[in-house]
Amino acid sequence: MTLRDRIRSGSGSATMPVGSMVFEFFVPGISRMARASGADFLIFDTEHSGTGIEAIKAQCAACDGVGIAPVVRVPDHGYHFVAGALDAGAHGVMVPMVRTAEQAREIVSFSHYPPAGRRGAAFGIAHDGYTPGTPQQKIAEADARTLVIAMIETPEGVANVDEIAAVPGVDVVWLGHFDLTNFMGIPGQFSHPDYLAAVAGIARSAREHGKVAGVMASDEAWARDYYGHGFRLFAYGLDAHLYQRALKTGIEAIRRL
Repeated sequence: MTLRDRIRSGSGSATMPVGSMVFEFFVPGISRMARASGADFLIFDTEHSGTGIEAIKAQCAACDGVGIAPVVRVPDHGYHFVAGALDAGAHGVMVPMVRTAEQAREIVSFSHYPPAGRRGAAFGIAHDGYTPGTPQQKIAEADARTLVIAMIETPEGVANVDEIAAVPGVDVVWLGHFDLTNFMGIPGQFSHPDYLAAVAGIARSAREHGKVAGVMASDEAWARDYYGHGFRLFAYGLDAHLYQRALKTGIEAIRRL
C-alpha cells in the first residue's frame, strides 16, 4: 500500500503514517535510520535547506526498498519544481504558500499525467525504477502513488482553505504554523485566538472535503494538541533539532555526574 493509500484510508491513530523532516542530514543512511525508528515517510526540504535536485534524487533512491516514502517540499509551485521532484523519485510533493484553489489545481495538474494533468512524460527513469512497461501502466502507477500536500501558511490561504481542500487531487492540507503566525503579524503566538481559529478552519475544511489535515509536531504535547484539533498526519520534528535536543540532553546528563 502506498503512502497516499494509507493517508486516504483514514486508519486509526495506532496505524496512521508518521514521518519526519530532513533539512540537514542528506546522508545515505538517513532513510534506514528513520525506518529503524518506526517512521513511514521523510519530507526532504528544498525550500529552506539549499538542497538541490541531485541530492534529492540520491535520497529518493536510498528510500527505495527500505519502506520509507520520500516526499519533497519544493521551494515554489512552479512546474519544474513539482514535476522535477516527482521525476527524481519522490512519492509526493509538499508545496508551500498555497493561497488559492487556482494554484492548487495548477499544482495537481503538474503532478499528474494527461488526461488528469499535464506532467511531461519520461519513463524508464528514476521515478519508475528504470523498469520496462507500457506508458499506460506507468501513468496509472504514478498517478495512483503521487501525493499532493498543499501548505496553508498565509491569511489568504486560510481564507480560501475550503476551496483549496475541495480541489480534486489535493490529498493533504498542511498547516505551516510559523509562517502563518508571521504573516498574521503574531509571530510564534500559537495560543492567539486568531491563529487557533485558523487552525480550526483548516481542520474543518479537510474533514468536510474528505482530505487530511497535516502538521509538523515538535514534541508529544504538540502532537496531542493538534490531534485534538483534528489533524491526522504528522511529521515529527526536524533532523537538526532532534539531533541537537538529544545531544544537549546527553551532555547535560553527563555534566551532572
